Amino acid sequence: MTAQEIRKKYLEFFEAREHKVIPRAPLVPKDDSTTLFTGSGMQPLVPYLLGEKHPAGKRLVDSQTCFRAEDMDEVGDNRHTTFFEMLGNWSLGDYYKAEQLPWIWEFLTKVVGLDPQKLYVTCFIGDVKTETPKDTESAGIWKKLYKEAGIDAKEVDLGSEQDGYEKGMQDGRIFYYDASRNWWSREGEPSHMREGEPGGPDSEVFYDFGTPHNEKYGKHCHLNCDCGRFLEIANSVFMAYKKTAKGFEQLPKPNVDFGGGLERIAAAAINNPDIFQISLLKPIINGLEVLSGKNYDQYQAAMRVIADHMRAAVWLGVDGVIPSNKAQGYVLRRLLRRAIRYAFELGIEQHLCEEVVPIVTSLYEPDFPEVKERKNNIVHAFIKEENIFRQTLRAGVREFAKMSQKKQTLSGEDVFKLYDTYGFPAELSIEEAYLQKVEVDPNWRADFDESMQQQKKRSQTASQGMFKGGLADHSEAVVELHTTTHLMYEALKEVLGDHIVQRGSNITDERTRFDFSHPEKVTPQQIKKVEAIVNRKIAEDLPVTWKEEPTDEAFKKGASGAFGDKYGDSVKVYTIGDPKKPFSREICGGPHVQHTGMIGEGGKKFKIVKEEASSAGVRRIKAVLE
Repeated sequence: MTAQEIRKKYLEFFEAREHKVIPRAPLVPKDDSTTLFTGSGMQPLVPYLLGEKHPAGKRLVDSQTCFRAEDMDEVGDNRHTTFFEMLGNWSLGDYYKAEQLPWIWEFLTKVVGLDPQKLYVTCFIGDVKTETPKDTESAGIWKKLYKEAGIDAKEVDLGSEQDGYEKGMQDGRIFYYDASRNWWSREGEPSHMREGEPGGPDSEVFYDFGTPHNEKYGKHCHLNCDCGRFLEIANSVFMAYKKTAKGFEQLPKPNVDFGGGLERIAAAAINNPDIFQISLLKPIINGLEVLSGKNYDQYQAAMRVIADHMRAAVWLGVDGVIPSNKAQGYVLRRLLRRAIRYAFELGIEQHLCEEVVPIVTSLYEPDFPEVKERKNNIVHAFIKEENIFRQTLRAGVREFAKMSQKKQTLSGEDVFKLYDTYGFPAELSIEEAYLQKVEVDPNWRADFDESMQQQKKRSQTASQGMFKGGLADHSEAVVELHTTTHLMYEALKEVLGDHIVQRGSNITDERTRFDFSHPEKVTPQQIKKVEAIVNRKIAEDLPVTWKEEPTDEAFKKGASGAFGDKYGDSVKVYTIGDPKKPFSREICGGPHVQHTGMIGEGGKKFKIVKEEASSAGVRRIKAVLE
């Protein structure tokens, strides 16, 4: 059974049991500023689990798209993904354990067709500190279901995960774990909960792939072992209690919150522990094999990262996220950059997004109309991001290769140089070290942060070679307007003539003010031409780089400076565009954006709002980004 079929059958199964099918919530929560993404199936339902009435009733079912950025670095093995779907059903004060557990058993064994012999379950062992009892009720229901399938289900008390590694399976079928594994509340274990908080035990279902245990994870295997033999595929939370000053009291109408990983159930359905072989991921892997000419068996880690990251990126795009340096947009940018870097390792040096995005969207269009509606916008945005980053990637990889030939340990200063000179993100330097087998210096992060702080201090205090920008601060808005001022300076020279020389400027987070030598008023037509040039260069997403150069050499190569400035023997020169054929070269102390497209994120445009005389022979322009 395919993953798509499992999703459809699940919704139909619970709809037939009087559940209302509700739509998925967006990956970017609308009313929750405490988190960037929807990271679980129950997250959008929390208000209703806490007592608020749901407009669709007391019985609900859905398939919720989820994203967990914290799992990004784990992707590459056979089971971790950043994006996943969670099949969910809920009882808001209606049915309870006696209905929930048999329904899940029926769905997994009768509908999906999983072999009961390969299914194992967990229950809550109880908590002595808070006097919350052992969940023998759930265990009794499981024992009965196993018996009906001809299985004698032995109960085993384990306790903690560490206890599991010491005690092992002991021929058990139903395993009791402590609150660190089999208790749910918003604040974790019972002892951590505040007064008034609801919580309760949960009961999980694991699938046994039968793979050999690796003792590097622990002496004995158990259900929560990391060796990969067992995979959790379903979890029923029974929200039964409320914390009070005296302890825990029973809720008058307890709730059921079920979550089953679609991808994990699909892997169990094909009895393959490699989740990337299911119908929602294998077509992407197949496409990468065609694009690269390489075999998945030999390049599993790289292809898994690309497949997961591209699928996650598409879904973020579906829900309105665009690549940027802010919040969700930064996570999307990082996903794409990691995918592009691993594709580079496979020899895919162009058209990754153009080729892979349609594969991803084709897997979801039949069931999610919004995917088809947003596809073209996603392709366009991702292709643009890929083209920009590949310029940075090639330069950074070349420089990293030079470094690795000279040293076997990557320092924080090396990471900073790659970032500051070539725009190579710090996290990609660490990826590069892994790929090229160069030793993440244990103190690299502290050294990198220190280098960043030193650069900020230099930018704030240097008196020579500084762009006399009068920056109000180094906020994102000021930095964007600073780079925009460079673009405007060059555009003014193109439109008005080479006699244009900067006479001063002042930049805040709201506008840039720029004084320049010019004998007459700038006409409205000329202003429009300047605006058009600047907005075109923003749209072209040109790279912004810098290097220190001897002062004489910088001026010989055409670098601009501010009128009246005095320079030392060497200066910092910022280049916008291809260094071999730049749009702009200016002596400047920074800071600047990494590429001009960042200026226009969110649809911002450059606009000159005022042009006036400043003094004899000097004009003043005020401009904004809006």
